[in-house]
Amino acid sequence: MPSKAIQSGSTAHLLLSMIWEKLAGLCGLLFMSFSCGFQAISQLLNAQLISAPLSSNVATSTHLTTQIRMTEGVYLYNEGVDPYMGDLFHESPLGLHVYSWMIQYVSQWLGLIFIACDLATAHLLYCTACRYMTQLRDQQVAQRRHYADDCKALLLKDERLELAPVYVASAYLFNPYNMLSCTGHTTTVFANLCLASTFLFMIKGCRLWCCFFLAVATLHSLYPALLLVPASIYIAQHSGHQGFNRQTLSSIFVSTLVFAAMLSALLCICWRLTNSWDFLTETYGFILNVPDLRPNIGLFWYFFTEMFEHFRSLFICAFQINATVLYVIPLTFRLHYEPMLLAASLTALTAVFKSYPSLGDVGFYLALLPMWKHLFNYMQQGFVVGCFFLITSVLGPIVWHLWIYSRSANANFYFGVTLAFATAQIFLQEGLFFVSKVKPFALKYNLKMIVVGNISKLKLQDR
Repeated sequence: MPSKAIQSGSTAHLLLSMIWEKLAGLCGLLFMSFSCGFQAISQLLNAQLISAPLSSNVATSTHLTTQIRMTEGVYLYNEGVDPYMGDLFHESPLGLHVYSWMIQYVSQWLGLIFIACDLATAHLLYCTACRYMTQLRDQQVAQRRHYADDCKALLLKDERLELAPVYVASAYLFNPYNMLSCTGHTTTVFANLCLASTFLFMIKGCRLWCCFFLAVATLHSLYPALLLVPASIYIAQHSGHQGFNRQTLSSIFVSTLVFAAMLSALLCICWRLTNSWDFLTETYGFILNVPDLRPNIGLFWYFFTEMFEHFRSLFICAFQINATVLYVIPLTFRLHYEPMLLAASLTALTAVFKSYPSLGDVGFYLALLPMWKHLFNYMQQGFVVGCFFLITSVLGPIVWHLWIYSRSANANFYFGVTLAFATAQIFLQEGLFFVSKVKPFALKYNLKMIVVGNISKLKLQDR
């Protein structure tokens, strides 16, 4: 009797899962249409009522990405004033000239350009997810002989693999973080487009274009340079080199040289446009030294506001090491066989610990997570993390208003919300990393659920 009850319960669970998959796919398509429609309407109906507040919001924009500073930098440049004199403009000279051209020639279509970039980013992520799902299917077929005999229920189904790219595109287009970033005309939209292009050419194994778009993203915010590690590993594996042998190291070295050459060429172009290297101090120097402590959704601003000045250099180094190289080596050794997950993990960690993060950075890596939807059943903290995301997203603007406008709160309240938001992201990444190890173990030893009394437990059974 218990076995029949368990079997019927599992059958009902599979039926509900199939129904949920179909409904989720339909909702995803509706969400994509709604997202595009909302953004287009907000741009066509005099978007100044919406984009102006969002372009100066501390959550959606930073000193590096806000449209206000970009516009002021373009005005100073057109008036013959160096925009890098002072503490106003922190975008690269190449970005300055591109934005100047957009304002001069296509200013009336500026809102639609941001929408088109978001749609292009979603399409690139969709193509990336399609290729990654194909790789997962091929990997499962190749390793099937190493799995347990009766683990059929744990194998990836074609239906789920086909729906995963739709979830990825939907998660990007309908994510409120990305919608707010696009409506606020932040340059995070262009950075996400470069990152999506990097992911696509990385999974295709195209070294030249992957390094080019990665160099463009690095020119914008420096931190994407960390993605050179998973990109080099992915390209080496795509060339047929497995393991850390001489051919693999040679391929990684070539990828590093190509990326360095691309980034050097872009920096030389920036120097040619300004006839000076002063822009490095106001771009990379601004990111690394964190001179402006305006509140944001990150962790830097509060610590360095409360810190004594003679400790600043020490903690700047500690915080920047934590945001850059601290996690690269251990994660690379642990996930070198899964470079796509390594790239997503580094992107997520950067979005949490970088000096000037925004909601657009969080929304980008959240859109990558449906590629590992088959691992969600093994996550133990999904509900808690979801509640944290929801609560902090609602409390953030409320506490900011109470602090700045009503003056009935202080910086501790707002930092408490941002700290909880960062903690939720860390738990999400830790959970995904953990289940990426549980799933292969479950396939090899057939992890089953056995009902003991009224309590469900997960037990390992010998074959």
